[in-house]
This record gives sequence, C-alpha cells and structure tokens, in this order.
Amino acid sequence: QVQLVESGGGLVQPGGSLRLSCTFSGSIFSIFVMGWYRQAPGKQRDMVAQITSGGYTNYADSVKGRFTISRDNAKNTVYLQMNSLKLEDTAVYYCKAYDSGTYYWGQGTQVTVSS
Repeated sequence: QVQLVESGGGLVQPGGSLRLSCTFSGSIFSIFVMGWYRQAPGKQRDMVAQITSGGYTNYADSVKGRFTISRDNAKNTVYLQMNSLKLEDTAVYYCKAYDSGTYYWGQGTQVTVSS
C-alpha cells in the first residue's frame, strides 16, 4: 500500500520561503507522477505543481516563478520549494501520487503565511 508523508510546513512571513517534502513508500516511486495540491479553508483543493517520472513539470499560474517542484528517486521523495510566499499561499498542502488511474494522498501539512 502506498503511503505518503508530508513535512516542512509551518508559519512564515510574507516574502519568506519554505521547503515541503513528501516521502513515498509502498511501491516503485520512480514510475509515479507526483504532485502538490493545496486547499484553503472553504475552497476546493487545487493543483499547485506536478512532476512526471521523466522530470517534466507543470505549475499553477499563481505559483509560476516562485515555486519549484523536484524529485529524488533515490530517496523516494518529492519536494516543493516555495519562495516569495504570499498571504494567499496559506493552505493545507497535500502530496499526491498517480499511476495508471490510481491516486494516493498524503495527510497534508499546514502552511501559514502571516505577518
């Protein structure tokens, strides 16, 4: 069974940076498309960034140029480097793994941007 464990969330001031990590276990990490999603209170869960097994990336327009997704297949880990954080980036951030029509979610990590 695939398990995803996120870490790295916290409280940061506007303009600051955080790096989220998601550790994968239970299957072959390198074949999965990995993604970061976020959900603010009262809003739907939206895609933030995705990275394929081949390293191709895709970002939401709202984070382009500020966030970077990467993966380390040797460590079974996907990262989200978040720079120039804004108040509107406040949300619970979820890691997602996808392969052949099957999805798995992590439990989420809270990111709060506040002065």
